[in-house]
Amino acid sequence: MEKVSGVHCTVGESPTWHAAQGAWYWVDIPARRIWRLDYASGATRYWEVPEMAACITPAARGGLVAGMESGIFRLALNGDGSVAAERLAAPPASELFDGMRFNDGRCDRQGRFWAGTMFMDMAAARAVGKLYRYSAEGGLSAPFVSGLLTQNGTAFSPRGDVMYLSDSHPQRRMVWAFDYDIDSGVPHNKRIFLDLGAQQGRPDGAAVDADGCYWSCANDGGLLQRFTPAGALDREIALPFAKPSMCSFGGPALDTLLVTSIDPGHAADGWPGSVLLLRPGAQGVAEVPFAA
Repeated sequence: MEKVSGVHCTVGESPTWHAAQGAWYWVDIPARRIWRLDYASGATRYWEVPEMAACITPAARGGLVAGMESGIFRLALNGDGSVAAERLAAPPASELFDGMRFNDGRCDRQGRFWAGTMFMDMAAARAVGKLYRYSAEGGLSAPFVSGLLTQNGTAFSPRGDVMYLSDSHPQRRMVWAFDYDIDSGVPHNKRIFLDLGAQQGRPDGAAVDADGCYWSCANDGGLLQRFTPAGALDREIALPFAKPSMCSFGGPALDTLLVTSIDPGHAADGWPGSVLLLRPGAQGVAEVPFAA
């Protein structure tokens, strides 16, 4: 287990492996930063973006696609440290209003971007979050899932025929699975995959490995938990911070996990808010860039 040096995040989130660049990207939401780690050299840098970005994915034609405060954006991260941001789509104001933003997201195995919204004041427990699909051909969909408190944990099985979604709010602590039509990009047959209401950790961001197991960051529990496709807990890895937020497989062999975290105390040192690299003895599945 290794800490990425020189990095501290208030709310680290949405790590994603960019295979073409041999690098990880992730965000620090309130700092409005996008970080990059070069795998070979270990060099890090960041860009400051015009509004909070909570989820990102590489795009096939370059740059990133991001779920931000006011919609879905395409971001060009320039070598001089500047960022060009183009808003691609946004839900109507009745669905993405003041106090809300996008939260967790990633692409399906066909390169369609899935991202959900949340009301930022979690203490208010407003179940106004929704899950959307965005593609270059179809634009932004109507919500596929509504009534979410804190949308999280979006992931897809290795074949892409199962979609996972969590609600990490303390009042929910739930993960659902859906059958996923890979041709139409439509999820159906929603069912409970994990009911984690009895445990301390909340199911935050997640990744799926080549065996189809679901790796969930147990926020407030200080754990990485691996669940089989049948929903059985088969591994736990203790972490040196209480609030892991999301994990992503990467590296040339897809055998390394990058884990982001949250620092509730806003300290500039120590483990909370750090970014970890670890080898869990499992291999991930290559993430698909946004298909445009």
